[in-house]
Amino acid sequence: MAMEANPGKISTDVLQESRNSCYKARDAFYACVQKESNKKPTEIATVGLLYPAECKPSREEFVANCRPTWVKHFDRQYCLKKRVRRLLDDSDSESRRGPMSLPKPSTFKS
Repeated sequence: MAMEANPGKISTDVLQESRNSCYKARDAFYACVQKESNKKPTEIATVGLLYPAECKPSREEFVANCRPTWVKHFDRQYCLKKRVRRLLDDSDSESRRGPMSLPKPSTFKS
């Protein structure tokens, strides 16, 4: 009866349940990506994220449970964290890409 009084209002508990299911699907997908990180990534997600085929079912669930803008946002966050972790990881210096030290000031003199 309460829904009939104000049909335009969305119940906040429905939104909370939707968010929680999205977060669970997201966590399951990224856990799979971490677990299967030793396998060759063959699937392409948004923003260039690569993941192994074993994680395809959890990726489909993630995409189904989250808004497309959220999926893109979470993929960007994951890629950024992974890039920063790779750059700051001292134990694996060969995987670093790009210059890690600033150029000498004489480089910029005109």
